[in-house]
Amino acid sequence: MSAPTTSHMHVRRPAWIDEFRAFIMRGNVVDLAVGIIIGVAFTAVVNSLVKDIFTPIIGLLVGGIDFTNIFVTLKGPSQATLADAQKAGAVTLNFGVFLNAVIQFLIVSFAVFWMIKVLTRLHVREEAAPAAPPPPPRSEVLLEEIRDLLAGRRN
Repeated sequence: MSAPTTSHMHVRRPAWIDEFRAFIMRGNVVDLAVGIIIGVAFTAVVNSLVKDIFTPIIGLLVGGIDFTNIFVTLKGPSQATLADAQKAGAVTLNFGVFLNAVIQFLIVSFAVFWMIKVLTRLHVREEAAPAAPPPPPRSEVLLEEIRDLLAGRRN
């Protein structure tokens, strides 16, 4: 029995793979990916805030109306709820769903506004911090020493 021989074929990797790796590892691409992930998570929180907190409160204030069930049936059987109308295959204009989307947009806009306002204020404070003055250039230091030596000889 002889030892199995293995042939080593060298498969050349396409150059675009290295270019793609370099592109992905740039800081701004990674930052963008992190921003998108945080944005998706933030959207889920805002959706829940609107759907589970604000919409029921606003609906209660205006007489117990569930916004998701504010719709107009254009074609098909008329139903009491949007879910029933969609199950029956009716064509509807969903004003309540649109109203929820507008409320979500306003909440996200408001949150982003305040976040940018706070970050801008923090950035301005960083810039306003007094920095130590840079040391004078070496030539200026030498000229001052010469001046001082000449002034000392005159006295």
